[in-house]
Amino acid sequence: MYLPPYFRVDDQDRLYDLIRRHPLGLLVTVGPAGLLANPIPMLLDSDARVLRGHVARANPVWGEFAECGQVLAVFQGHDHYVSPSWYETKRDTGKVVPTWNYAMVQIRGAVRAIEDPVWLRGLVTDLTDVHEAGRSQPWAVDDAPADYINAMVKAIVGFEIKIEKLEGKFKISQNRNAADSEGVAAGLEAQGDPASHDMAELMRNFGGKD
Repeated sequence: MYLPPYFRVDDQDRLYDLIRRHPLGLLVTVGPAGLLANPIPMLLDSDARVLRGHVARANPVWGEFAECGQVLAVFQGHDHYVSPSWYETKRDTGKVVPTWNYAMVQIRGAVRAIEDPVWLRGLVTDLTDVHEAGRSQPWAVDDAPADYINAMVKAIVGFEIKIEKLEGKFKISQNRNAADSEGVAAGLEAQGDPASHDMAELMRNFGGKD
């Protein structure tokens, strides 16, 4: 990933936070079948520095893990189009063009397939608990019949990616002057939609905690 100094983020906690907020990653592999990209919700274990997930047993990607070497997992955070009309520089010189603001984390590392049913049951339980947390009546794996869950577990294969390289890129107008950056944040807020609000909030909070 191209990483100009303006946009490079090395704060590990901030990058892990993006993954937890946006856990649907794109798993990119290169194996005997060529280049494959699979969107998969993943669970981060920051203490062990691993990503965990599962794919359908029918998905051929897991059979290639042993020959892949490193794989790439891409996590996309907030993103939004930036209009040149929001820049103060437009009024001063007119020398502005459109761009796109976004936040992204990429992870590279060795991957291994896991077929152990106990491990898989633990993974789907953990994934469920994370994403059901906060609901007034959270669903639990044990709410479904045991034989049904056992059949579902047999239909998946797990994987674990060892985090060997972690890169973050937050392109949120840091390369613009203060007036232009403020103009973008204000322009986004004026849009009034959730995606615009999220990007404006990220821009305003970037110097501190998200």
